[in-house]
Amino acid sequence: MTIKAIVFDFDGVITESMDIKTQAFAHLFRNYSEDIIKKVVKLHLDHGGMSRYEKFRIIYRDYLKSHLAEDEEERLGKEFSEFCYEKIITCPYVKGAKEFLEANHGKYKLFIVSGTPHDEVNHLVNIRKLRKFLQGVWGTPGTKSELLKMILDKYALKPSEVVFIGDAPTDYEGAKEAGIHFIARIAPGQYNPFDSDEFNIDHSIENLSSLTDILRKMDNPRSTNWGYRHQKKKKRLEINEPKVEKNHKR
Repeated sequence: MTIKAIVFDFDGVITESMDIKTQAFAHLFRNYSEDIIKKVVKLHLDHGGMSRYEKFRIIYRDYLKSHLAEDEEERLGKEFSEFCYEKIITCPYVKGAKEFLEANHGKYKLFIVSGTPHDEVNHLVNIRKLRKFLQGVWGTPGTKSELLKMILDKYALKPSEVVFIGDAPTDYEGAKEAGIHFIARIAPGQYNPFDSDEFNIDHSIENLSSLTDILRKMDNPRSTNWGYRHQKKKKRLEINEPKVEKNHKR
């Protein structure tokens, strides 16, 4: 097996921006009860790769028991983007992310597939001057599985030749539906959405500084292997739930 292409989620895999978007969801619904805010935050954390607009619809339908009008959905999307924009432009990279892109764009085909709206994630990639390292960048409204299958077809890649690196169950499901490999990025001390036996994940990483070693082991399966399932046998770390203050269109 030879890995020829790597697909990255953006928030939480390339940049340390997941907490920013968690804060944005809490901010949008700050005038509701603490219980609603907690449900909103959990929805976001459990479905990090899902479009924010799909999350808005779920929140209104399941939590607020209210119809979400089109103009209200647009208002929420605009306020969300305004809350996040400057913070995401200036937030740090995940450790090792930019260095990996710089060192390996000639060795692998590199892509970004995000739950962020397509134009927005492309703008962020351009602002951060990452375009030269990437074969392509895609965001919503396409789903993760649709976009991953499109990459396989467009670039004539076999599923066994591609790995997707994500930090949410939506990423895992997209990779599974496309038939490609999946590596979970699990930030130490943060909420872990993969902390369940339903996820059959072979490899996890805390950051991208260890990615080269993981890829080498995937290319050489006879070498000593380590994975998420092995790690789960160890004592689980305490997970710090994000702090949410009530008043405070991937």
